[in-house]
Amino acid sequence: MAAIFLTITLEEFRSFHEIDRTLYSLLVNKLQRDPTESMQTLALWIWLEQTGSNNVIVKILSLPNNLINELANEAATCLKCIEGNRFLLLANTSEIPLTQKLIAKEFSLLFFNENRDIATSEIRNIITDVCLKALSDIMEKTLNRRCSEQTLMKSEMSMVSYLCESSLIGRFSQLELGGDMSRRRMMGHDDPRVDRTMFVTFSKGYPIAEWEIREFITTNFGECIECIRMQKVKKPHEQALYALIVFVTPGIVEYILNDEDKAKFTINRKHMWMRKFVPNS
Repeated sequence: MAAIFLTITLEEFRSFHEIDRTLYSLLVNKLQRDPTESMQTLALWIWLEQTGSNNVIVKILSLPNNLINELANEAATCLKCIEGNRFLLLANTSEIPLTQKLIAKEFSLLFFNENRDIATSEIRNIITDVCLKALSDIMEKTLNRRCSEQTLMKSEMSMVSYLCESSLIGRFSQLELGGDMSRRRMMGHDDPRVDRTMFVTFSKGYPIAEWEIREFITTNFGECIECIRMQKVKKPHEQALYALIVFVTPGIVEYILNDEDKAKFTINRKHMWMRKFVPNS
């Protein structure tokens, strides 16, 4: 099956990043931290998670607010070290003990400085590809509220205007899923498989494997799966955001949805949402 280009709705994208949204909201609302710096902080933590430090966001959310605030302070220090050598010369390289304990690795601020090129690139990509799309509504509400309270700086005001006008808060689209479907079938609605295909999304931090999906469907609905196509991820530790399930008959799709637009299931304490697959026209 050749590549299929799907459209992920903004609602689905934000639902996938619900734990990131929860942490960001805590930073900017309860802890009253700077919204822009907090977005950079979250991007740094997500990057550490992608480099192999498991469940960083989940672990942070399990901590009391005062420790989360201290972790955010350490993250701000790490970001300054990524920016250049000048700050590193003034910093005590052992002053990130909470971060070291969080990711269970022995490293110092020097690590961020020595890897600042790749860190800068990866954090920038995360901000663009994840944070602005997943968090822009929270950021905008926070900035607008602070503006009404007359505590907003001019630079933050310009950010509100930018976010309102930017296409980055539009629909998240053009994600690729591998397969052998022809270009005609990929773009058209005349493929008979379209009527018996469901689009499945997962929650970040709670990965569901293909075998778990297959076992759940088979147990609850019988031997009805033709094939499952998981999203292809670029990195070993990256979690699939979605999948396509092709059933042997359209009737299974209708049975699963039960006259609803979406169906929510729990597989091994992890959530999975299913809806009809609608290809781009």
